[in-house]
Amino acid sequence: MEAKWRWVLVAAVAPITWGSTYLVTPMFLPADAPLWGAALRALPAGLLLLAIRRRLPRGAWWWKAAVLGTLNMGAFFALVYVAAQLLPASIASTLMATSPVAMMLIAWAVISERPRALALGGAALGIAGVALMVLTGTTAVRAPGVLASVSAMAMASLGYVLAKKWGAGVDVLSQTSWQLVFGGVMLLPAAALVEGALPHFDGPAVTAMAYQSVIATALAYACWFAALGRLGAGTVGLIGLLNPVTGVLLGTAVAGEALSGRQLAGMGLVLAGILLGQPALEAWLRATAGLRRRTPPPASTAPLPAPAD
Repeated sequence: MEAKWRWVLVAAVAPITWGSTYLVTPMFLPADAPLWGAALRALPAGLLLLAIRRRLPRGAWWWKAAVLGTLNMGAFFALVYVAAQLLPASIASTLMATSPVAMMLIAWAVISERPRALALGGAALGIAGVALMVLTGTTAVRAPGVLASVSAMAMASLGYVLAKKWGAGVDVLSQTSWQLVFGGVMLLPAAALVEGALPHFDGPAVTAMAYQSVIATALAYACWFAALGRLGAGTVGLIGLLNPVTGVLLGTAVAGEALSGRQLAGMGLVLAGILLGQPALEAWLRATAGLRRRTPPPASTAPLPAPAD
């Protein structure tokens, strides 16, 4: 059970760093170059991991890495970049919060991983918490941004499940680097054709892009896929709800404002949902209930009646 919780913590590295990108992207990166932004996030991260683990794909992994690189990295990064520019972080975070349910349903169909009742309940609780935490009801919603965010969520959910199905026997650094390289290479010609020349990046933009590529991509995805190979898809998907929690906390810290009661309540629901959906907690509850059933009631300590004369 301790090992399960250890991998939960490893998985949590990814959404915590991803949550910061909703703040970094609109603040420091050019708004009119989503394809270049996605390519420069994916390709350097993939090459870095490939330099650490120098192993090329073999056999069917060439086309599998291309498929996963498209779903998880190439198209996903571009769509997330677009969503971050067109939508407020509150709307984008709420839409992406539905990914645990999508992952559970896709895992059920693709790898016969049946959703657990507690996990579905935890996902519903988490989505409600994200909505309570970030939605104010006064934000304008742009349809292209919604389409980009929902498409990114659906693609990544499918890609993560396929990575779990295809990743058995492949070390995590290799499969992560291949996906990032394929995704980045796919984006380069698209960026050049659609957006033209590479945009100018000033000092803060270069620093922000380096952070996104090394920390929020190379490190984050290595942790994510490592945990995905040892935990259920639904379990890992629930941990992804830490993404909007991080975004709200960072946004509040930058603005210098105190968290409202609504936001605190929403965070509490999100954390409760993540905890509720963990199989380790369910196993502990079952073991505790079973122990109680097997434990005999304490012997009576009442004094015996005196013998009759």
